[in-house]
Amino acid sequence: MLLNPSPMELTTAATDAALGLLCAGLLLQLGRTPTLTAFKKAVWAWVFGMIVLASALGAVVHGLALPERASALLRLPLSLSLGLAVALFLVGAVADWRGEAAARALVPWAAGLGAGFFAMSETFRGAFLVFVAYEAAALSAALAMYLHLALTRRRSGAGLVATGITLSLVAAALQASRLTLRLIVPFDHNGIFHLVQMISIVVVARGVRQGLDDRDGSSETPRATGPARG
Repeated sequence: MLLNPSPMELTTAATDAALGLLCAGLLLQLGRTPTLTAFKKAVWAWVFGMIVLASALGAVVHGLALPERASALLRLPLSLSLGLAVALFLVGAVADWRGEAAARALVPWAAGLGAGFFAMSETFRGAFLVFVAYEAAALSAALAMYLHLALTRRRSGAGLVATGITLSLVAAALQASRLTLRLIVPFDHNGIFHLVQMISIVVVARGVRQGLDDRDGSSETPRATGPARG
């Protein structure tokens, strides 16, 4: 299989692969983090896992000179995994904001939201702006929740998560701008997006880990699922 002849597509593939490897490492780190809220930990594990899958598929789609049909087929699970990652990010935010019971109730709706984005992207033949609008709306809602949690000091790490979301929105804006630049090698808007997104996801992951030992913010008192603290 030949590499894509476009230098910009190759840098996009390389940054996609780097993002996937980074998220795989963060996923392993998350798995070793003790927690009192196993459900929330599982939700964030799925978020990082979906990004790993999407990044791996993106690296193949951008990096190899694939036949048009093969590329189109690979973009199907790529779009679905991205849609689910964004929807599950909202579930994680609701778990922090309203508690586990509210987040569990949201899971079927989140799955429907992710599937709905996938169907819409296919209806518009993978229209790029569909994902940008979907991501921006979901992340803006999550940002409002984490800003509230940070200002009211209800959740450890909320300020870091809010900062990471803000960086992710900046990354989405850069992606939508179709900006290109050269940093030793040429980058298109997708490669630039991946670079900023890597910083964003590290900050989000750190905030998430800080909040894993916080008890459920809802009125219900959750059962401890991790090791007891002395």
